[in-house]
Amino acid sequence: MARPPPSSTPRERVRRVIAENRKARHEYEIIEKMEAGLVLRGSETKTLRDGKGNIAEAWVRLDEGEAWLVDAHIPPYPQAGPHNNHEPTRPRKLLLSHDELNRLHKRVQEKGLTIVPLVLLFHGPWVKLEIGLARGRKLHDKRAAIKDREGEREARRAMGRD
Repeated sequence: MARPPPSSTPRERVRRVIAENRKARHEYEIIEKMEAGLVLRGSETKTLRDGKGNIAEAWVRLDEGEAWLVDAHIPPYPQAGPHNNHEPTRPRKLLLSHDELNRLHKRVQEKGLTIVPLVLLFHGPWVKLEIGLARGRKLHDKRAAIKDREGEREARRAMGRD
């Protein structure tokens, strides 16, 4: 009997998106992306497994060598009860290496960049947050980006018709 190819082994990590910050891609020009782990309570993880969670208004704060996800909304888990549940918008610690934290801190300080949460996802059994080092867009930049997207979309449509 033939073995399955190595790429289909059970050790592969399945990525499943929980929440996406679509507004961030419109408001900011994303320069660099990276994945960070999250420190969560059990009731938060169970709520996220149900597909509930929102990072649209969230932001990342760097202080004293640590990164924190602030204002992300994870609703309480109904089966956990009042004593074992969590506060929906509490700050959550991001797990990054010291090198990544130092690099992000330097880039944010020097060039006036910011860190925005982009996607909250499951990477195998772990909850991860994709964050982006970003620069804010001006109104004319947003208009130019929309115009470019529409032009690409029309070109694809024209190619599909021929």
